[in-house]
Amino acid sequence: MTDRPTIADLASHVRFADRHIGPSSGERARMLAEVGYASTDALIDAAVPARIRSGRGLRLPDAADETAVLRELRELADRNEVLTSMIGLGYYDTVTPGVIKRNVLENPAWYTAYTPYQPEISQGRLEALLNFQTAVADLTGLPVSGASLLDEATAAAEAMTLARRADKRGRTAFAVDADTFPQTLAVLRTRAEPLGIDLVVADLSEGLPDADLFGILVQYPGASGAVRDHRALLAAARERGAVGVVAADLLALTLLTPPGELGADVAVGSTQRFGVPMGYGGPHAGYMAVRDGLARQLPGRLVGVSVDAAGDPAYRLALQTREQHIRREKATSNICTAQVLLAVMAGMYAVYHGPDGLRRIAQRVHRHAAVLAEGLRALGVEVEHEQFFDTVRARVPGRASDLVAAARAAGINLLRVDDDSVGISCDETTTGEQLRVLWEVFGSRLPGTVEDLDRATGDALPPGLLRESGYLEHPVFHSHRSETAMLRYLRRLSDRDLALDRTMIPLGSCTMKLNATTEMEPVTWPEFARMHPFAPVDQARGYLRLIRDLEGWLAEATGYHAVSLQPNAGSQGEYAGLLAIRAYHRSRGEHGRTVCLIPASAHGTNAASAVLAGMRVVVVACDSEGNIDLADLAAKIEAHRAELSAIMVTYPSTHGVYEESITEVCAAVHEAGGQVYVDGANLNALLGLARPGEFGADVSHLNLHKTFCIPHGGGGPGVGPVAVREHLAEFLPNHPLSDDAGPHTGIGPVAAAPFGSAGILPISWAYVRLMGAEGLRRATEAAVLSANYLAKRLAPHYPVLYTGANGLIAHECVIDLRRITKETGVTVADVAKRLIDYGFHAPTMSFPVAGTLMIEPTESEDLAELDRFVAALAAIRAEIAAVGAGALDRADNPLRNAPHTAAQLAGEWPHPYERSTAAFPSGAGGADKYWPPVRRIDEGYGDRNLVCSCPPPEAFAG
Repeated sequence: MTDRPTIADLASHVRFADRHIGPSSGERARMLAEVGYASTDALIDAAVPARIRSGRGLRLPDAADETAVLRELRELADRNEVLTSMIGLGYYDTVTPGVIKRNVLENPAWYTAYTPYQPEISQGRLEALLNFQTAVADLTGLPVSGASLLDEATAAAEAMTLARRADKRGRTAFAVDADTFPQTLAVLRTRAEPLGIDLVVADLSEGLPDADLFGILVQYPGASGAVRDHRALLAAARERGAVGVVAADLLALTLLTPPGELGADVAVGSTQRFGVPMGYGGPHAGYMAVRDGLARQLPGRLVGVSVDAAGDPAYRLALQTREQHIRREKATSNICTAQVLLAVMAGMYAVYHGPDGLRRIAQRVHRHAAVLAEGLRALGVEVEHEQFFDTVRARVPGRASDLVAAARAAGINLLRVDDDSVGISCDETTTGEQLRVLWEVFGSRLPGTVEDLDRATGDALPPGLLRESGYLEHPVFHSHRSETAMLRYLRRLSDRDLALDRTMIPLGSCTMKLNATTEMEPVTWPEFARMHPFAPVDQARGYLRLIRDLEGWLAEATGYHAVSLQPNAGSQGEYAGLLAIRAYHRSRGEHGRTVCLIPASAHGTNAASAVLAGMRVVVVACDSEGNIDLADLAAKIEAHRAELSAIMVTYPSTHGVYEESITEVCAAVHEAGGQVYVDGANLNALLGLARPGEFGADVSHLNLHKTFCIPHGGGGPGVGPVAVREHLAEFLPNHPLSDDAGPHTGIGPVAAAPFGSAGILPISWAYVRLMGAEGLRRATEAAVLSANYLAKRLAPHYPVLYTGANGLIAHECVIDLRRITKETGVTVADVAKRLIDYGFHAPTMSFPVAGTLMIEPTESEDLAELDRFVAALAAIRAEIAAVGAGALDRADNPLRNAPHTAAQLAGEWPHPYERSTAAFPSGAGGADKYWPPVRRIDEGYGDRNLVCSCPPPEAFAG
């Protein structure tokens, strides 16, 4: 016998969970001693109510190492059959320039960044988003564009509700042209029904229908490929006071008259074909641009130009940013996210190619389509439309299925429109050889070459719609043609930001944890990246296996019966869950159940989602400890018993506490006939310990971009699956173009693609496989331990506002600065900006309580980083004390002037404190110091002087 370790013992030392969880076993022991518990089990037993604890462990596959998981993912990828896609319908193969793929999509400096709510440390991604907004505004011919929406179909739905808000006459009808993408029509139907909108689908080429319309929508070019002149239609709509929406292909707009010049009020669409892979449906950046007068109605985010404390230009989020946290049920949208990483890619695609490069790409796409059509005509095939951009619709009576099958056998996917029609869409990757293959499929080999036919074939664009106006004239779209210049531009922008690759981002309710390289690696594999969302399902066997695995694992982890991965943001998961509840009540004949109870502490998106789902919000008070006031809950239930639809509860609470009364809350709502929605934003404090579906919840959405490691990407992408108990399963989202997406009895689609942002699901699949049941539970325990450690260490300096049983918290703590502000004048904003000088991203400011900071360390930060953060906040508290004692000037001090830039220190120094105090507080930073590129930004100036496209270079002079 020997004491030498076994192979199994040696393998255990390289478990992925030990890489993912920051504190080592020795560090955890020191943290437990600080908190006052002998073991993690003792801490969890004291913190987590026994009544919600799961009676068993998670039944998940055993954890695998990183090599094995990559091998399994490679096997799944190999089950996907990636053919040449000519399906179209808004999804096209594209070439992601290598410099953008490597330095944006695969670069943690970009993908681990958080939403730019702290603009001083987000100037790089804000400039990138301004490029995106400028490109969209220029190409659509409309002056104001947002910083991206979730996809084209949901952007169209947002445009419909924008049009209704703009209507002052209470009209209820919205007309949609029949030649619109089917997935867009379906999402519009889902959105319209609970809002009481009468969706009128008609051939608008024949004129406006006889209805009292508040808006119309047309596709340009149409789903059939036809390019029509919509000027007269849009003028007629405006004459009737209706908002005109055009869903437009941005690449086509390099050649065609833009919507703004046609008379559109709003343009929406996708930027997917600007270098973003199809990814089986996403993620992609949708867009919306509007005419003057509608900017303040835009949903989502808008980047604007403001000035900093030195009067220099600086970027920030403008206007209604995070408005749902302020306006709640009166918000214009429930969206609190975007598709930032994909918008950055699309914007950089425009920067890299410039107007001339984009035009050449569009011309090449169009020439392939025109030559394809001419070859088909030569074979005796009828081409339905004379004028088109990239899509040819072929009339083939009775032959459509056979031709689609023959094309597939030749390696090409076509769109079967019906028994008599086939759609063929060309894209950036189309080749002459593919055209030759298609001609053989449709008839026989043509005499001569593709080049001969190209020279003999004219364009198929309407002469009256050729674009004459310029676009992308700003110097940024002309300055980065070489890869060297582009590489340096991307590096320069990323250096201006503070992302998770540099420092802890301790944001309450946002769970900024490790996004491991192994989890990220498969996203760019072509077998996952190049799959069209409407490809035949038997070509996506690997994707479907991965999707079914993940659905099952998430259901097991949460205690629910079924999961839909379609919602492509947390807000969409909320919305889908509430629609499922609404459909359940209506299936039982209880149409009057329309009241949604929402605690005062809830995420603002909850109330906005409830309104979108056709519900009326009733707020339930919280007690002095931040818990749901049970007496007020009982009163509200009694007052609305007959009309109670649901309650939305965040658990652990938005205040970061495991509320003891959660099972009582669930039981009280159920007794009155309502359903319980548990917001899954804080699932990172439950996973492996408790399952919402077991302790009383009926439905939850989950944030894969929080608990399950999909990175935030500067504010997107995200995935917000909805999980339900068995009685709600038949009401999950479905999709008209995929029988596998959900039950036929479902609510309809809430996203454009059947499985939402499927392209990033390998990240969460890999996380669960790498961690296993034990690893997931350990991660939760470490997150709870880290939060309680911080609370204990910070308590001598700042009051911890809320605690639960035994004075403990869940995964986040709220520190209260209100009294400090009253006594010293130092605000949460001052502390947040001063943390930048220490090299930290600020915690969540003034949510859920004004004048507080909400801190969430996650499980991924080691003890050294936690202690560095405590030291920074302790030093800041000492500076606050100096202000209070008069040792630092109340109006001119390091807190009020933070953050401090290198340029500021190099110039004249008018302040009564030392430069070293400003730049290197308590020795922070040293040689690795992060220098913010701008001083504190004037938040109000940018709203009063709204500029949301790239400012001219002269603005930066000096």
